Amino acid sequence: MISDDLAPDDLFSCQHCGDCCKGYGGTYLTEAEIDRIRRYLGMKRERFMREACQMSGGKPLIAQAENGYCILWDQQCTIHSVKPQMCRRWPFIESILVDAGNWRVMAAACPGMRVDVSDYQILNCVQKILT
Repeated sequence: MISDDLAPDDLFSCQHCGDCCKGYGGTYLTEAEIDRIRRYLGMKRERFMREACQMSGGKPLIAQAENGYCILWDQQCTIHSVKPQMCRRWPFIESILVDAGNWRVMAAACPGMRVDVSDYQILNCVQKILT
């Protein structure tokens, strides 16, 4: 029997497929993340905001390329070492706490997510990560 107390690595193992970098919804950025990413890319803030971001609800988020992928994806994450917290936490996100079924929906597009565990185990693990 699988323990109720699972570690993140027990639930998710990134396959580096990029599926989480594609789709609509957006990765919001804090000011600190904007500064860290733009410095890493060697860009001035104004250029980074113009070329790599878009605004949604008055907040900056990473823009998407025409192919639907994050504009900073090129067969791999080009900012992996400085990627935003939202990306670093994937797939351990707040919407799972609202409905554990969201884990299974996301897993349909993410080959690294396990679904052979209980909702309780998923919620328990995600709660630990987010607190």
